Amino acid sequence: MTPIHIDTLRKTFGKTVAVDGITLNIKPGDLFFLLGPSGCGKTTLLRMIAGFTEPTSGAIRFGDKDVTWQPPHKRNCGMVFQGYALWPHMSVAQNVAFGLNVRKIPAAETNQRVADALKLVQMGDYADRKPNQLSGGQQQRVALARALVIKPTVLLLDEPLSNLDAKLRIEMRSQIKSICKQAGTTAVYVTHDQKEALSMADEVALLKAGRVMQTGPARELYDRPQSRFVADFLGETNFMPARVVGREGGQVLLECEAGRMRSTVFPEDLPETGSVTCSVRPEAIRILDASATGDANSFTAKRLDTTYLGEVAQHHLLMPGEVKVTVFELNPKPQRFNGDQVNVGFAPEDVVVLRD
Repeated sequence: MTPIHIDTLRKTFGKTVAVDGITLNIKPGDLFFLLGPSGCGKTTLLRMIAGFTEPTSGAIRFGDKDVTWQPPHKRNCGMVFQGYALWPHMSVAQNVAFGLNVRKIPAAETNQRVADALKLVQMGDYADRKPNQLSGGQQQRVALARALVIKPTVLLLDEPLSNLDAKLRIEMRSQIKSICKQAGTTAVYVTHDQKEALSMADEVALLKAGRVMQTGPARELYDRPQSRFVADFLGETNFMPARVVGREGGQVLLECEAGRMRSTVFPEDLPETGSVTCSVRPEAIRILDASATGDANSFTAKRLDTTYLGEVAQHHLLMPGEVKVTVFELNPKPQRFNGDQVNVGFAPEDVVVLRD
């Protein structure tokens, strides 16, 4: 397994800066996600790792080997494209064998490696079929087998699930993660789908306008975002403007329009006073019984409306000071509210004080 080191990589197209000095260290064997909105530079970065696009400056290393200026065929990267790019006139086995034939691998070894790759992706029984005889998920697995059969140094995946329907995308997430782990290959996966990143990634780099906003395990980015952009992009959240008014027992004391709050999640360099923005996830806010007073952050609120979605209900509430919040209630009860008034609460560890 090979680590990937990206050092101050930059790519410009005329006056447009697509990738702006990105530095990343990807651990060997990791399934590493490049996540971000359209136009953030993630696909350009992936193409530079693959060798399809030359960087303007910076360096790329696979282990100790500098591959910055090497052509794609010398990097030994396996690539899974968004559109799969299977040859329609070839069988599944012939598609998977294509890279081995280009490398002039002996026929006996090619046949064995193709069989092993198809077994890995659970497509061994489909070796003689043509791509148009397969479902979208099956075609995706064939494309993955073709990328893995060459025993790549690095596996690159460019939004491989984007052409599948929602239900199949969910099914394929665990399959792709399992296949990558069984293959033991360092993989870089590009997506704009936050659910894919949260459910599959070992680590995530969230990009915006060609720059990395935050890196780390997916759960760390979700639970401990360092900026408003990260908190907003990964899931839904409630933003509450507040003022820092003091410290007490490892907690920050905050004053917002709804009243006094406490937080245990804040930057180390947070000033002793000043204006900040707090992020509180909708699922972290609990609807309390009328007599409950256990939460450090407890408020009364007025229900504006509720959207029932089966396993969850989305409540839109108005707290004191005209502070609007969304609350997710799992397994919602039919008669949850006594009128439109409700008590809500959330723990200090669920209040994230952001830098911006």
